[in-house]
Amino acid sequence: MIRLNIVTLGTIALDTIKTPFGSVKDVLGGSGVYFSIAANFFTECGILGVVGRDFPREYMGILESANIDLSGIEYSDGKTFRWSGSYEYDMNHAHTLKTELNVLETFSPKIPDNYKNCKFLFLANIDPEIQIEVLRKIKPKYSLCDTMNFWIEHKKKELLEILAMVDMVIVNDGEAREICNTSNLIKAGRSLLDMGVKKLVIKKGEHGALFFSNDTFFSVSAYPLENVVDPTGAGDSFAGGTVGYLAKNGSVDDSMIKRGMVYGSVMASYVIESFSIEKFQNLSKEKIQERYNKFKEIVAFEHLF
Repeated sequence: MIRLNIVTLGTIALDTIKTPFGSVKDVLGGSGVYFSIAANFFTECGILGVVGRDFPREYMGILESANIDLSGIEYSDGKTFRWSGSYEYDMNHAHTLKTELNVLETFSPKIPDNYKNCKFLFLANIDPEIQIEVLRKIKPKYSLCDTMNFWIEHKKKELLEILAMVDMVIVNDGEAREICNTSNLIKAGRSLLDMGVKKLVIKKGEHGALFFSNDTFFSVSAYPLENVVDPTGAGDSFAGGTVGYLAKNGSVDDSMIKRGMVYGSVMASYVIESFSIEKFQNLSKEKIQERYNKFKEIVAFEHLF
């Protein structure tokens, strides 16, 4: 039995999305999907999730072709989780039109043997009670988690519990501000460390990301693009690239996290160039490295004095 390097717990969704550049209905989405596909470019990854009987077979085929371990995906009677949202020209902010939990409401993950004692466990955006349950059942070397405003508003007590349990937290700027009740991200970052968070990444959309630990503060920009179609899944893809790189190298020290965040920005830059995971389907490790190298050129600067 092969011990997986990464296991992610997250949603597998059917998304309906409208942006200024088009619209799609019931496309493949979900935090677990974006994370696992991005991470799998770096190292082997398995996914814990649930779908309904209405989940299209072709979408499962896409996940199979990405070489993700799918033994942790369950079929349940009922409908697959659905999210509907829209974006205006400022595509940093999604307008949620409808969220249907469906089979997620009764989801209690059954963990395959080869998922237990994985090296890295990423608890993507899902009910924090389920995140706690899975973390207690799986004994990873390193654990990380994400969340969303829905859980901040409805299960903040449980959310704060899981944030203090994991080795690293990855959230977006709006979530950090809401948890800490402040508009200032530097204050929010410091407050989360004071709450017991060990290491923290705050995603800022097109403005990049911030990293906080007791010893380090770091800022990385987003990869600059002319063609942005749909930012859905960018944050999860950023997390997948970041954690995938960390898992490949087996470390979560601060210098490794910095490099991982650059790879995370590269992965996010690819996914936003199309709807759903379309851009990932023709992506290669060579193209990822090429964009990473270009990114280094863009952000590098010399000492002036």
